[in-house]
Amino acid sequence: MDYVVEMLNIRKEFTGVVANDNVTLQVRPQEIHALLGENGAGKSTLMSILFGLYHADEGSIMVKGKAVHITDPNIAYELGIGMVHQHFQLVHNFTVTQNIIMGNEGRFILDVRSASKKIKELSERYKLSIDPNEKIEDISVGMQQRVEILKMLYRDADVLIFDEPTAVLTPQEIHELMGIMRNLVDEGKSIILITHKLKEIKDIADRCTVIRRGKYIGTVDVADTTQQEMASMMVGREVSFKVDKEASKPGETVLDIKDLRVLNARKYEALKKFSIHVCRGEIVGLAGVEGNGQTELVEAITGLRDIISGSITIRGEEITHLSRRKRNELGIAHIPEDRQKHGLVLEFTVGENLVLKTYYQKPFSRFGFLDQDKIKEHTERIVELFDVRSGQGIYSPAGGLSGGNQQKAIVGREIDMNPDLLIAVQPTRGLDVGAIEYIHKRLIEQRDNGKAVLLVSLELDEIFNLSDRIVIINSGEVIDVVKTEETNEDEVGLMMAGIKRGESR
Repeated sequence: MDYVVEMLNIRKEFTGVVANDNVTLQVRPQEIHALLGENGAGKSTLMSILFGLYHADEGSIMVKGKAVHITDPNIAYELGIGMVHQHFQLVHNFTVTQNIIMGNEGRFILDVRSASKKIKELSERYKLSIDPNEKIEDISVGMQQRVEILKMLYRDADVLIFDEPTAVLTPQEIHELMGIMRNLVDEGKSIILITHKLKEIKDIADRCTVIRRGKYIGTVDVADTTQQEMASMMVGREVSFKVDKEASKPGETVLDIKDLRVLNARKYEALKKFSIHVCRGEIVGLAGVEGNGQTELVEAITGLRDIISGSITIRGEEITHLSRRKRNELGIAHIPEDRQKHGLVLEFTVGENLVLKTYYQKPFSRFGFLDQDKIKEHTERIVELFDVRSGQGIYSPAGGLSGGNQQKAIVGREIDMNPDLLIAVQPTRGLDVGAIEYIHKRLIEQRDNGKAVLLVSLELDEIFNLSDRIVIINSGEVIDVVKTEETNEDEVGLMMAGIKRGESR
């Protein structure tokens, strides 16, 4: 058996949009096969066809050498195919066991105890470290992903599809996931990894199939192909991994935070006497391990969280107790950490989401009525400028966009507001290298136009690529503030762990 899965000449069209155009994918037994493409290239659509969520208009599928017709996910599971979706399919107030057996309960008797025992055995075998009795709402995002993996293993899947599995994970969780994938392959599984993160492909994949705008570009051996070559295949041009920028020229202080104290959701002190400032014409990067107060800081600035004490000013004006709308009107824009929770109303159209913060202002509102022509004109401009791809254009529900296109819509909306202070939290999460290159240029452009940018990112290379100064945060406190050109990633990494410069480990 040369291939465990073959998808040959697949075509899928949605109301005038060709998502897959004569695409072929061939996966060998016990390999990690990356499926690489830009946001909206058709990767998830292709895998949804393999998993039975969509049906191909043309083409054929072979599983373990036999032609198959996969009409729904149950048939996919019977054929040994499982899928971890980009947005997890979990009921948060159910336990791990309840989520895993849902849809596979048995006809007459629900034997939760036996199911829990089997789940525990699978967890130990594959080193997943999951407690079957934990509630989903009480475990981390990384652990929730492991529950999705256990769902597939519980149903005896041999081919495991991971759709952008690292998009919401911390660096440590990504490292742990890579180890889990290697364990799965060692146990005889085959993995299809949908991604656009080239470094991860180089770290984990054996071969890589590239699709661009729905068309098959080629399949390469990862060991023999550089990241630059794969990036060029993906976007159809040369891509720069470094941002060209001149030295910053800081002006007046835009954001000034002094002695800020904030509680987290569990009523513990998340920020302790926290003080920073951001000036016009500079990008200040906030570097820290996730969960050290970054989220609470951003929520305090944007009005999503109350503060205990301290002050926040914009251009010298106290905003500590102002409403969120007033803060927006003062020139604060916010690219949020969670695009679905705080960035978009998923049931609203793309166009409606792009005027969420400005719909009541001219030119979008006149005499209390929305001007749909102006909203349409505004939306088409941002969609074209930021390459937001959607099946039904500006009238698509935002929830129907891929994660990367949702992100591009938010980034476009916030930058287009022409803010004095742009707070960018994980601004390139879920974006392909071409889109990352574009967003990075736009952030530098904001800086060069005299705007203040506060960048919060878990990606150290992004922090170093963009920032003029770096604030290192640990346990809600400022460990140090350094100029980017006067430090390095190793030194910042130690400070993120709480070790100040000059201290011994």
